[in-house]
Amino acid sequence: MSRPGPRVVSLVPSLTEAVAVSAPPGTLVGVTDWCTHPADLGGAVRIGGTKNPDTAAVAALRPDLVIANEEENRAQDLDALRAAGLDVLVTGIRTLDQAFAELGRVLDACGVRARPGWLDAAEAAWADVTPQGPPRTAVVPIWRRPWMVLGRDTFAGDLLARLGVRNLYAGHPDRYPRIPLDELNAAAPDLVVLPDEPYRFTREDGPEAFPGAVAALVDGRRLTWYGPSLAEAPRVLRAALR
Repeated sequence: MSRPGPRVVSLVPSLTEAVAVSAPPGTLVGVTDWCTHPADLGGAVRIGGTKNPDTAAVAALRPDLVIANEEENRAQDLDALRAAGLDVLVTGIRTLDQAFAELGRVLDACGVRARPGWLDAAEAAWADVTPQGPPRTAVVPIWRRPWMVLGRDTFAGDLLARLGVRNLYAGHPDRYPRIPLDELNAAAPDLVVLPDEPYRFTREDGPEAFPGAVAALVDGRRLTWYGPSLAEAPRVLRAALR
């Protein structure tokens, strides 16, 4: 009789998707309220948000493993889970190469023994990426009221750089600096990249603040999630950045 796989709680939406489409059904016993892909997560219990999970509810599920991310989850919540005796795997992902390595580590820890086809497809898709046309500079807001943008060492910034888009704030001391709108416009970017998460920028909410630049509305999942969406991200992002 085969041993059942580990019971897993995921505190990261993109890792939830990666595990859900790769591991045996029933592996995920708990997920966050923001875990939206795939649409059917079986009987997984919702345990709150990425920043405010119900740690008691997580512990009550008696998982063999909790998967988390250094950026998306708070250290105090992870410490509380460890204090409850749970095994917590924390990923650190700031580049595409790190994403591929950490995805392999997570899937292995979740009992996935055969390398999933989507991971091969994602690596192949990005291996073929070369910048097209002259390099462009961009600001990449992720929030407004106050305005916040991508700064140094971000996964999304690495993806954009591979597509030939240079983040004007890549050298900023902060990873997600708050920059006044007049300063963002004074930087004179060629492009303003507006994702639909975490702030939901739309054609009516965002482009009007940057009258001197071309605005590119992009799918935030393709720009910021590390998982199956990486296989189609180069094509989708490239089309949006034209």
